[in-house]
Amino acid sequence: MVEKEEVLISEEEAAQYDRQIRLWGLEAQKRLRQSKVLLVGLGGLGAEVAKNLILAGVKGLTLMDHKQVSGEDSHAQFLIPTGSLGRNRAEASLERAQNLNPMVEVTVNKDNIEEKEEDFFKDFDAVCLTSCSRDLLVKVNKICHEKSKKFFMGDVFGYHGYMFADLGQHEFVEEKTKVTKTSPESEDGPEAKKPKLDATESTMIKKKIEFCQLKDALEIDWSSEKAKAALKKTPADYFLLQVIMKFRTDKGRDPEPSTYSEDYEALLQIRNDLLDSLGVNPDMLTDDFASFCFSEMAPVCAVVGGVLGQELVKALSQRDAPHNNFFFFDGLKSSGIVDCLSAK
Repeated sequence: MVEKEEVLISEEEAAQYDRQIRLWGLEAQKRLRQSKVLLVGLGGLGAEVAKNLILAGVKGLTLMDHKQVSGEDSHAQFLIPTGSLGRNRAEASLERAQNLNPMVEVTVNKDNIEEKEEDFFKDFDAVCLTSCSRDLLVKVNKICHEKSKKFFMGDVFGYHGYMFADLGQHEFVEEKTKVTKTSPESEDGPEAKKPKLDATESTMIKKKIEFCQLKDALEIDWSSEKAKAALKKTPADYFLLQVIMKFRTDKGRDPEPSTYSEDYEALLQIRNDLLDSLGVNPDMLTDDFASFCFSEMAPVCAVVGGVLGQELVKALSQRDAPHNNFFFFDGLKSSGIVDCLSAK
């Protein structure tokens, strides 16, 4: 954490966060109250993540976005009031965000994150990026990894969404039900020797897990025997993510409904070229994928934003096992999957 001093929970805060404290404990809530988070990108997904972090009770949240409100934002961005067209997206989101929980310090930064130096990130405990280019994501992840800052990223494109986390070497506690042995005097036979789960008692187990950086998660050599064996179980959305990232790099934007025909063909061509260069059969992504990755859909933002917000809370509170390292959501199937992918 950035700030190490002891944090005391006031009576007002205890009342505000009563249900959460009952869920994950006072110590976890104290860690949240010490945490400062940088959230980049105030689109539909960014709004969901902001809401979840503010309601959870972090110490401070910085909303960072250099873009202006567009007509597209009205589809999924519920923090921006009507009549805000042309305003800065972070600034337009501030009032409603702050009203969610006055105990959280919500601030706005209208700068472009691409222009920030490494020292900019030192004052945050966690950094979460949405709607950013691949090069920027890899760059910021590397900075966060070296500075021991929790790194998250996520995106929603049509019916599909994902999140990725790099927590470095992460320590956490997990609650386990106690195992007790029944007294031999109370029972006879083989069953008496078997351990019993006592649902009335639990204990906290300390654990540690290590994450890889985004670069290693994206640059897998699919020609290796190990990777070929894993390919059958790899979610198709992993390659969809790669295609969207390449589209952003080439076009400087996401696929847009206003240019549907043009973007549809471009997505198919990128799919063919990219998967071929990776040594993966383009059929891994069927042709119809390109029809379902336009715009941020509000329901998909809610699901992915819920998972992303939850993972940020778990990482900052050091409570419960985190997702390592991808979560993919397919809105067409209404299903999500957690997968750990790395070149190492």
